[in-house]
Amino acid sequence: MMYDVITVGGGPAGMMASAAAAEGGARVLLLEPMERLGKKLNITGKGRCNVTNDCPVEELLRNVPRNGRFLYSAFSRFDSADVRAFFEVRGVPLKTERGNRVFPVSDRAFDISGALEKYLRELGVDIVRDRAEALLFREQALSGVRGEREQYEAGRVILATGGVSYPRTGSTGDGYRLAKSAGHTVQAPRGSLVPLCGPEALCAALQGLSLRNVTLRAYENDKKIFEELGEMLFTHFGVSGPLVLSASAHMRRFGERRYRLEIDLKPGLDEQKLDKRLLADFAKRPNSDLINALDELLPKKLIGPLVERSGVDPRRKVHDITREQRRQLAVLLKALPVEITGPRPVEEAIVTSGGVTVGEVDPSTMGSKVCPGLYFAGEVLDVDAYTGGFNLQIAWSTGHLAGSAAAESLW
Repeated sequence: MMYDVITVGGGPAGMMASAAAAEGGARVLLLEPMERLGKKLNITGKGRCNVTNDCPVEELLRNVPRNGRFLYSAFSRFDSADVRAFFEVRGVPLKTERGNRVFPVSDRAFDISGALEKYLRELGVDIVRDRAEALLFREQALSGVRGEREQYEAGRVILATGGVSYPRTGSTGDGYRLAKSAGHTVQAPRGSLVPLCGPEALCAALQGLSLRNVTLRAYENDKKIFEELGEMLFTHFGVSGPLVLSASAHMRRFGERRYRLEIDLKPGLDEQKLDKRLLADFAKRPNSDLINALDELLPKKLIGPLVERSGVDPRRKVHDITREQRRQLAVLLKALPVEITGPRPVEEAIVTSGGVTVGEVDPSTMGSKVCPGLYFAGEVLDVDAYTGGFNLQIAWSTGHLAGSAAAESLW
């Protein structure tokens, strides 16, 4: 069968692109090699799916550190309010939580992917389980896609294959290969929103420790590049959790620059108030060893490593602790350092940074400037954002724009 538009990839960008193209009157084929659509979508937000971030377009753009301005047209034409309306009209009530993060009221990512798949079937989109092996050309013009099972003909193709993070969900970099075959330049992919590797001894000692309501600061050489209040986690390899993933998006020059984190364990206390707190805790047990006098201030697992780093004898009686030694403790409580040796592998990243060079893509259509009839949507492009629903908003907006533009170009 001849199609008007073929979408390669059944993730959020691909499903939205297919829906938008079908809404525009195109006969659409969606190719997806995995057993179900939206496999990666279904594990986002710990299975809850942070659908978008309820904020204006300019705020969306500020949260896209990689080529954000390229997305102005896409965000303007299909913003977070449009995304909310899209899903609520299709029977998925949404709620807004801290940081303007939007989730399904049900806390079920499957409700989002299910609503999309149902809508695609209502629109008459053909969904075929096949992996795209190559783009097809006839007389140097794009004419379709060759899959592992058969060939599919169409004059418009949308690549929405994702990046290379979480490859078990189908993101295996196929889109990069297909884009290169059409003459596009691909920026080397690397992980963004990725856990970070740290000092083995410290992280091993603190493995499994979760910290809440701490402020994390990140430094490139000695320049502060990130600061935020929230949660983080120590692991056997280093650090992870929402704060760390957000900080990692700012760390783009590993191997060229030195990175470190500082953890403010008591962000609600300035140095003067913290010293008073230490004095009050010590007054409750003046004859205790220091190591046994901090359990009201710190998680038990953290006390030993912090005292060791302070240089104060852990067996020193608290009534003998000097003002200078209290200051040494306070410095660490306000800025516990963690040197970062590098990111975890890109396969463990939430999103991929890098991809199809945006200078070769028309931002008003998501259409290729190199290969007429070819469009791009989602993570295959060289754009990525911070946590909080911004990366899914990129998928929805670029998918909607690519699908609409592909359909409009037919008439």
